[in-house]
Amino acid sequence: MFQEKTSANHLNVVTTSTEDGAFQKKAHSARILSPEEAERLENDRVLVSEFKQLKLEKEAQKNWDLFYKRNSTNFFKDRHWTTREFQELKAFREFADQKLTILEAGCGVGNCLFPLLEDDLNIFAYACDFSPRAVEYVKKNALYSTERCKVFQCDLTKDDLLENIPADSVDVVTLIFVLSAIHPEKMHLVLKNIYKVLKPGKCVLFRDYGLYDHAMLRFKSGSKLGENFYVRQDGTRSYFFTEEFLSQLFKSEGYEQVVNEYVQRETVNRKEDLRIPRVFLQSKFQKPFTSQGRGKNLGVKNASPPHFKEKRKNRIKIHLHLGLIYPCFLHK
Repeated sequence: MFQEKTSANHLNVVTTSTEDGAFQKKAHSARILSPEEAERLENDRVLVSEFKQLKLEKEAQKNWDLFYKRNSTNFFKDRHWTTREFQELKAFREFADQKLTILEAGCGVGNCLFPLLEDDLNIFAYACDFSPRAVEYVKKNALYSTERCKVFQCDLTKDDLLENIPADSVDVVTLIFVLSAIHPEKMHLVLKNIYKVLKPGKCVLFRDYGLYDHAMLRFKSGSKLGENFYVRQDGTRSYFFTEEFLSQLFKSEGYEQVVNEYVQRETVNRKEDLRIPRVFLQSKFQKPFTSQGRGKNLGVKNASPPHFKEKRKNRIKIHLHLGLIYPCFLHK
């Protein structure tokens, strides 16, 4: 079910009720905070020390590997909603039985990968993850087959995807709850890497945490790394995207924006009478048929947010706004 409304600023808002009973709407405006929420965020100004910020960046892979060691394959739910939310996973075909090549960038333990392979027998998938342990879990899955997918470990900010995937060969790239775990100053490197393997005219399908999501509001004081950037107690990090920042980030690497909007869900726990506001950013960005002007759209080298400044100390580059997290994962 859906209903389309037009707000006072003439932006279309589509509201739906999802299969799990959650209320959902899509819009171009961010969630409005209550006065209490706004005050709490305003007063949260203490940042994690520079020393710890650098340590978190250095140990990012280790922290994610430990996360999967603790949780195995049981933490995240399988994402059966992917084809519902992203029709391109089927619509990109020119004929019904055409083989579709996808890349799941940041595959985790396969919560998105395996539902896709089960749902569509004409998909071949490349899949990679930062965590070697996560990659091993994927390879041990009973549904894993080298005839249908190729899985490999990869740091998307520095490992060249061309070592495992031919240039301009991928029909669809999924980037789902991945970019938020990467430092904002390195996010453009991921998009640059993906650009090389994506076919001209094809899309990156993006979904991740949006500004003022419930997870962002639950962070305790001392968890803040920078504006909209936090660290959990286990050392893994999370950035909460604005529509404007994400648009700038992709456009600065030569992509064209197709769709970029907030998805606001209200999950109701009737047993405890709780209403949980979830906010995600769901987007589609296309690699143009010609790549002229790539990286020149905005006249910037990359789209790192302005609040992530740098300074030099003893000739060493130090990032000012990394920080500590507290253990609050919510199902995506």
